[in-house]
Amino acid sequence: MSRFQTSWEIAKRSWAVLKSDKTLAWFPVLSALGSLLVVAIIGGLIALAGIDSTSTGDSLQPIGWVLIVVAYLALAIVQTYFLAALVAGADQRLRGNDSTVRTALDIANSRLHRLLPWAVVTATVTMVLQAIEERFGIVGTIVARLVGLAWNLVTFLVVPIFALEGIGPLAALDRSSALFRAKWGEQLVGTASIGILFAVFGTVPAVLLVFLGLASGSTAVTVVCVVVGILGAVVAGVLGSAARSVFSVALYRYAAGVGPTGPFTAADLESAVARKR
Repeated sequence: MSRFQTSWEIAKRSWAVLKSDKTLAWFPVLSALGSLLVVAIIGGLIALAGIDSTSTGDSLQPIGWVLIVVAYLALAIVQTYFLAALVAGADQRLRGNDSTVRTALDIANSRLHRLLPWAVVTATVTMVLQAIEERFGIVGTIVARLVGLAWNLVTFLVVPIFALEGIGPLAALDRSSALFRAKWGEQLVGTASIGILFAVFGTVPAVLLVFLGLASGSTAVTVVCVVVGILGAVVAGVLGSAARSVFSVALYRYAAGVGPTGPFTAADLESAVARKR
């Protein structure tokens, strides 16, 4: 199958799992709310820290940069925590068991000592890649994107591994890489991009609604279209995040030798990882 066909089939199967257990969609929502709270708190502290205007342009005071680093770490912790809970819930559903928000959060809580170091690692990698992209222009952007793609592939199974196996972040990173190599070989270029499909189906209607609102010439219609479009894009993003996590658990179980689970077939999972030709 083509890459699009593969992603489409896996997206449909991930969506089927989400429909069978709607509690899984709560975790991206909780993650988004927690992230907004972090941004609001850190943003308020940065505003209180003030702006140093002694130079020709505005520059943030040193305490402001410290707060930005703290924000990156806090966001990584919040997002990793709820991602681990989502993975735990998806694993229960794929096993054929009922999953609850409380049960999944309890599993995430039991892995908290593993989640925090991994959140620090991911936040550090994100900041380094962003610094490279901003400092070195177009070359930095290309390098950061390539490194980012490789990092996303290597770490795709990390959260399922330390959330379900209970091993440390570095051991989980090594195991993730080893599972990919053992199952699909060395020359890998990526996995099925189901999150992008959800984003497209959320973004395109949102843009069309905005254009329709503007074309109507009515302020009220425009506002309604914009609000509905934004809500639709947010919902699509939430579902896309949940579907991607469901897929990561299915792929982890397949790579670990458990075999295909839930609605996923061996053909789906075998073709989900792209290799260099």
